[in-house]
Amino acid sequence: MDLDVLNMFVIAGGTLAIPILAFVASFLLWPSALIKIYYWYWRRALGMQVRYANCDDYRFCFSYRGRPGFKPSILMLHGFSAHKDMWLSVVKFLPKNLHLVCVDMPGHEGTTRSSLDDYSINGQVKRIHQFVECIKLNRRPFHLIGTSMGGNVAGVYAAQYPAEICSLSLVCPAGLPYPTDNKFLKRLRELKESERIDRIPLIPSTPEEMADMLKLCSYVRFKVPQQILQGLVDVRIPHNEFYRKLFLEITDEKSRHALHENMSKIKAPTQIIWGKQDQVLDVSGADILAKSISDCQVHILENCGHSVVVERPRKTAKLILEFFALVHNTENNKKLA
Repeated sequence: MDLDVLNMFVIAGGTLAIPILAFVASFLLWPSALIKIYYWYWRRALGMQVRYANCDDYRFCFSYRGRPGFKPSILMLHGFSAHKDMWLSVVKFLPKNLHLVCVDMPGHEGTTRSSLDDYSINGQVKRIHQFVECIKLNRRPFHLIGTSMGGNVAGVYAAQYPAEICSLSLVCPAGLPYPTDNKFLKRLRELKESERIDRIPLIPSTPEEMADMLKLCSYVRFKVPQQILQGLVDVRIPHNEFYRKLFLEITDEKSRHALHENMSKIKAPTQIIWGKQDQVLDVSGADILAKSISDCQVHILENCGHSVVVERPRKTAKLILEFFALVHNTENNKKLA
């Protein structure tokens, strides 16, 4: 082989080796950085842009795609200890002509965190309303989606600001009482009684605890490499003290059943999506809501746990779009009649 050709292959091989080695090093040494790059990449690929909204002395971080138009805008509220990017797997299956807004909930990710803030469900509802007014999302009624803690907030928001909500999707929402406690709720009660709040299953501090949390929240058993588990923990550990405070707030007496106390006031057409094998919040909550909300449809997903958005993103997006189209086509027909 010609020496110049050989040199060319050596140089090309060395050039390719650099990014490969960098990736391997990141995966092994800085998995948390790799996770952040992953979310950055998917936001970019899906056309989601990150912005900040400054409201008085409070700052909200949110991502969005599209602009307000003929169809209602969609606001998406994530769950406890998550962030706006948890919706990316669903956004992937939503059409680009919809105006989507995913906001970091109070105290989460890029949104202001203050020890003086009220993180009860009602306190969070007031903050989300502040955000909605700040970006003028409520110039026209919008579609509101919330999951878990975000579902609790979304439901109470729809009850307290009915004129702003044209339709509502609640994905395995918190805030309801159950006839009997499941294993998870019994465990929580034991921890609160023993004041062992450092052992809350939804606030992992080790890769092993992270793996246990994923098993608790998902029916599908994801095979997650140890390095990624470590990265997920590394990202969360600096926030765990806040998550403990928040958890105590939202499970306190004034927030624990906030959705239940407000559900009869919900007037917007409502969609309930729940994983049948949810081990965190029992699927019987769907019937409780359906009996109290007059215009309500329920979808129970087989072989699905609490993390509906992660486990069944395509199905979740399909159900939301079908409901969205049904509600707003009906409204348009009424206007034309």
